[in-house]
Amino acid sequence: MTQLPDGLSRADAPRSGARQYHVGLERGELAEHILLVGDPGRVAKVAGRFDEVSLERSSREITTATGTYRGMALSVMSTGMGTDNVEIVLAEVLEITDRPTFIRVGSSGALQPDIALGDLVISTGAVRLENTTAFYVRDGYPAIAHRDVVWALEAACRDLGFTYHIGLTATASGFFAPQGRQMRTLPVRYPELAEELRRERVANLEMESSALFILAGLAGLRSGTVCAAYAQRTDGTFLEGAAKEAAEARCIDAGLAGIHLLWTIDQADTGDAHARWASLVGGRGG
Repeated sequence: MTQLPDGLSRADAPRSGARQYHVGLERGELAEHILLVGDPGRVAKVAGRFDEVSLERSSREITTATGTYRGMALSVMSTGMGTDNVEIVLAEVLEITDRPTFIRVGSSGALQPDIALGDLVISTGAVRLENTTAFYVRDGYPAIAHRDVVWALEAACRDLGFTYHIGLTATASGFFAPQGRQMRTLPVRYPELAEELRRERVANLEMESSALFILAGLAGLRSGTVCAAYAQRTDGTFLEGAAKEAAEARCIDAGLAGIHLLWTIDQADTGDAHARWASLVGGRGG
C-alpha cells in the first residue's frame, strides 16, 4: 500500500502534488478567515469587495479567491450545494490551514411568517435533516454555530441597519422533496415538513449549515451562517430580480462585516476572550 508521510494511504487522502484533490489548493493559498458561499458565481461578488485579490482558482464547482479586506487576509470559497460538498471542502481546507474561522453566506427559505423576503437570518444551530454528518457523530449530536460568530454577525447586521432574525436553521439533504416542496412530476414523502418545522419554531431551511457546524465544531473551530430569505414557505412567495440581488448584497456585507469584527477582536489579544468582547461592546456604546 502506498502511504503518505502522515501514514494515510493515497486512497484515503488523494492529492495532486501538494494540492488538495478537490479544492485544488495547497498550504499558503488560503487565509485563516474564510467566507463560504454555495454558488461559484457569488465568489466574484464577494471578492469584488476586497481591497486586493492575490489568488483566484477554480476546481470543479469550487471557486476560491484570496486577498485582503480592510487590513485582514481573507478568502472566499464556493462549496456547491449540499452537505456532501461542504464535507469535502471542510475536510480538505483543514489539511492546509491552521485554525480557520468560517462564515457561510447563503440563501434560504423562511419558515416563520414574521421573516420577510429579503430579511437576513443568523443561525444559532441546525436541525440535521441530512445524513452526511451521521458519518461523523451520532444522531442526537447537535449542530451548533459558535457563539462568537453569532454575536459578530448580529453586531454586523445591527451596525449596518439590516433587518435580521436569529434562530434555528434546518439543513435538508436536497431542494425539492427533502424540503417538503410540492412537485408536479414526483411524489413527496413528507409534504408537511415545512409546516412541522414552523411549529417547532425553526426559522429557515437550507442545505449546508449542519455540516459546517458539525465539522468545524469537531475540529474546535469557529463557524456560523447568515442567510438571506429568498423564499417564504408560509405563503409560497419567492424573491426575484433586483430585490433578490439586493438581499444577496446585504448578506455578503453582513458576512464581511462579521468576519472582520472577529479578526479585529483576535488582533487585540489580551489573553482573555471575555475581556476582548466586553471592551469591544463598551466601545460600541453598549
